[in-house]
Amino acid sequence: MQTHINKFLIISVLALTISSKTYTQTSSQNNDIWLHYFGKNMLTKKLSFTLEGVARFANGFSEKQQYFIRPSIDYQLTKHLVGSLGYSHYATYVYGSPAINKTTIPENHIWLQAQFTHQFGDLKITNRLRDENRYVGIAVKEADGSYAIDRYAYRNRFRYMLLLNYPLIKDEKKATKLFGILGDEAFFNLGSIKSTPNADSDVGATFMNQNRIIAGFGYNINPHHQIQLSYIHQNVWNFTDTIEESNPTVRLSYYTNFSFAKK
Repeated sequence: MQTHINKFLIISVLALTISSKTYTQTSSQNNDIWLHYFGKNMLTKKLSFTLEGVARFANGFSEKQQYFIRPSIDYQLTKHLVGSLGYSHYATYVYGSPAINKTTIPENHIWLQAQFTHQFGDLKITNRLRDENRYVGIAVKEADGSYAIDRYAYRNRFRYMLLLNYPLIKDEKKATKLFGILGDEAFFNLGSIKSTPNADSDVGATFMNQNRIIAGFGYNINPHHQIQLSYIHQNVWNFTDTIEESNPTVRLSYYTNFSFAKK
C-alpha cells in the first residue's frame, strides 16, 4: 500500500512540475512543408552508399526553415541488421514567431546508426537507433545588434524511430504498390541537463529535443522509384526550454534504389 502511495506522490509531483514548466514556455506553431529525397545505391551485395537531402519550409513556402544533406556508408551485417556511418550538414534559418534562432545556425554531425527490420506476415517493423555527434554553431550578438556565428559547440543527441509499414494494394505478381506507414521518432539530448545551460558545455535545459509522430502513404512506381506523402506532427524544444514549437507538417518524399553490384 505504501509503495502505491509513494508512486502516486512521485507521479503527482512530476505532473505538477511539467505543468508549471509549461506555463513558463512560449508556444509557437508553424505549418511546415518538407521536400525530401532518399537515394540508396548498392555497391556490393552488402555495402551501399546512401544520400539523403531535405528542403524544409515554414508556414507554407513563405519562410525557409532548414535544409540538410546527409551521405552515409551502410553495411548489411545480418539479414535484419544494417549498420551505418554518416555525416550531416544542416542550416537552420530564422523562422516563425517567436523565432528560436537569431540568425542562420549551421550544424555538422558525425553519426552512427543501427537499423533493425523484421517482417511479421505483411507487416514490416523498423527500429532505427542513431547516435549523433553534433557541432552546432553558436550565435553571438555583434556591436551593431546583429548576430554572427562565433564558434561551434559539441552536443550529443540520440534518436530512436519506430516505423510500421503495411501493404494496402498489391499487383498481380503480389508486389506491393500502395502501402501505409505509421510511426514515431524521438530525439533525446545526452549530457548535462541544466536549468540555466551554458551554450558551449551543456546539452540544454531539456532531455527531450524533438518528437515526431508520422502517418502516411507510399506508392512503389517500380522497383527503383517510390514516392511517399506523410503527415508529421513535430514538437521541438529550444536549447533554453523557453520556446516549444508544435508544427503540423506535410512531407513529400522521393526514394530511389539502384544496384551497381556485380551479379
